[in-house]
Amino acid sequence: MSGKASTSKPNIGLSGSDGLSHAYIHYPPLRCNVPGSSGLFYDDGNKLILSPTVDQVFSWKVGPFDPLIDPTADSISEGPIIAIRYSLDTKVIAVQRSNHEMQFWDRETGGTFSHKCRPESESILGFFWTDSHQCDIVLVKTSGLDLYAYNSESKSLQLVQTKKLNVSWYVYTHESRLVLLASGMQCKTFHGFQISSADIVRLPRFEMAMAKSEANSKPVLAAEDVFIVTVYGRIYCLQVDRVAMLLHSYRLYRDAVIQQGSFPIYSNRIAVSVVDNVLLIHQVDAKVVILYDLFADSRAPISAPLPLLFRGFPRSSTSSQSSGRDSESSDSNVLSNHGAVTYSNAWTFLVPDLVCDVANKLLWKFNLDIEAISASSSEVPSVLEFLQRRRLEANKAKQLCLGITRTLILEHRPVPVVAKAVNVLVSSYSHSIKTGNYLKGVKPEKASTSVDQNSGAEVSAIERDLIGKSIIHESMERVDSGSLNKASAVSSMDSDNESQSTNPKHNSEDAHSAYDMQSSLQSGQEESQLTSAAISPDEMYSFVFSPVDEEMVGDPSYLVAIIIEFLHSANSEKIRVLPNVYVLIIQLLARNERYAELGLFVLNKILEPSKEVALQLLESGRQNAQTRKLGLDMLRQLGLHHDYVLLLVQDGYYLEALRYARKNRVDTIRPSLFLEAAFVSNDSQHLAAVLRFFTDFLPGFKNTSDHNRYCRILNEMNSSMTV
Repeated sequence: MSGKASTSKPNIGLSGSDGLSHAYIHYPPLRCNVPGSSGLFYDDGNKLILSPTVDQVFSWKVGPFDPLIDPTADSISEGPIIAIRYSLDTKVIAVQRSNHEMQFWDRETGGTFSHKCRPESESILGFFWTDSHQCDIVLVKTSGLDLYAYNSESKSLQLVQTKKLNVSWYVYTHESRLVLLASGMQCKTFHGFQISSADIVRLPRFEMAMAKSEANSKPVLAAEDVFIVTVYGRIYCLQVDRVAMLLHSYRLYRDAVIQQGSFPIYSNRIAVSVVDNVLLIHQVDAKVVILYDLFADSRAPISAPLPLLFRGFPRSSTSSQSSGRDSESSDSNVLSNHGAVTYSNAWTFLVPDLVCDVANKLLWKFNLDIEAISASSSEVPSVLEFLQRRRLEANKAKQLCLGITRTLILEHRPVPVVAKAVNVLVSSYSHSIKTGNYLKGVKPEKASTSVDQNSGAEVSAIERDLIGKSIIHESMERVDSGSLNKASAVSSMDSDNESQSTNPKHNSEDAHSAYDMQSSLQSGQEESQLTSAAISPDEMYSFVFSPVDEEMVGDPSYLVAIIIEFLHSANSEKIRVLPNVYVLIIQLLARNERYAELGLFVLNKILEPSKEVALQLLESGRQNAQTRKLGLDMLRQLGLHHDYVLLLVQDGYYLEALRYARKNRVDTIRPSLFLEAAFVSNDSQHLAAVLRFFTDFLPGFKNTSDHNRYCRILNEMNSSMTV
């Protein structure tokens, strides 16, 4: 990370704290300013920002991002530093001293040793630690890859394997476990290796597309023109073509590399970030960012190019009272005082969602404003699909989806339009249930104690954690899940149901045995809560249908039609709907005295039979005998004999209730209820019949107080009749 501080002033109208944007960085940043620092380095394997001095190295943990975290310090010896990384268990510090020498420190013992390569034939381009079972560290040289095992006892590196290739430069991300090696005169020929805990996979050699200039000169591809990104568990390679002003996209499979279209660019300097599986393409010279969602296989941006927004800067009380030019000048001073200049020359972009201001020693994190994104489009189903795929702010995405759906209904949008929106939510919930992603805001266990050994287990990727325990990374950040074979844990097959909008081009790509190079470790998954924006049927009732029912006025037929569409979608996805939704339909139809239609809903099983539905039919049937009868029949069909008998008694049909209770052996209702009902009817014969029934069929009834009381009442009734 190196660069000069930019002297340009920020444009308040575009990048100030009051501007319009869909992406932003938030104050405060992480300050990495250490006296005597020789520079900043990023260890993406451990998510550490490193700042070495003469005899120490300071490190800040940036996963999860905490701008107030304090650094830790380790002692190292004096010398030049080209690159520095901690081992994945953080026990060893590796430093590249020159193009031919590496130095290692054991943090526990303080022991150190050096490793050198042959200076006359090769030089070290870089290195990275791995969680592979075959090797611990990989040295990338001009002659290829050297895979070593680290031996702490002998204080040495033991060569495990060598991949002989001519290498000009390389790109690597720990997130993907993938290294791409560039070679050739134009550096456009690539060899790829994915070195993970499961296996070492070699990709087929491929060449990147590069347009020729008018002078017929051959442009040379540079390392800063190639990016490895992981989106929805898929690995892509993005390549800048400055002549064509395009950003080419390549999908990486284990047996094929397929170009998947291109994105237009409007700047000579391009940077790429990924936030919550959304691709951010930074047009650095133009000082704007364009957002893409690759899940839908569309090359259309989510929105128009907009500047990056600053948020959270402290303001003085006087600045908030100013207006016009004074306000802009105040904002400008605030931003400048904090070194906040968007897309300055000193910005270095880090995988996947960080940017380091090398000049001011500041680290910022990119964020999405999903509320602004959702408000910028009128395509409601597309907006809902986008929100349902969000994971970092799942609860906010859920609330936005609920609010959008409520608004659609309250505005009386056409039923087919609302039906499409509702179907998106139901399908998303169904998918989250099938993939096990519907977790209501609970923190997951960092490591699972067991791994499904069956060859068809649906997981996104199986990896090893830093101490070697086997863990399953749940497919929270992969919306499309695939079947993972035990023998090919590094790469899983693309799901057939990956996306309803998948174009035919993908079908031809899947002919390459469809083994998709999956990310071995999803970004930020260990630190973040595994939550889902999926909306359950109960939440649809509580936060959409019920509130809308309270707010709507007039004929409820429209809301009934919407709920029926919801039931149709739920039935298609085989999702169980709780009785409260059916109860609401009964209330709406009865409120409008549409009893005939309500009867058809019951007879045609549109309303799922349940105790709650039956009781609501009985309640609504106070004004309609046929509806009440439907409720009684439903209780009987459900085998709710106690409730059925009780309601018969309450309606005065106590003799019929007695016959039904005897037939179905209902002995849970107190005899006094039947006797009281017979007494209220003022019919001594009926009272005598009820008494005789309990005397004959209920052992010990003669010895109860009820028997004595109602026998006395019966005698009194007969005496009065005689008189």
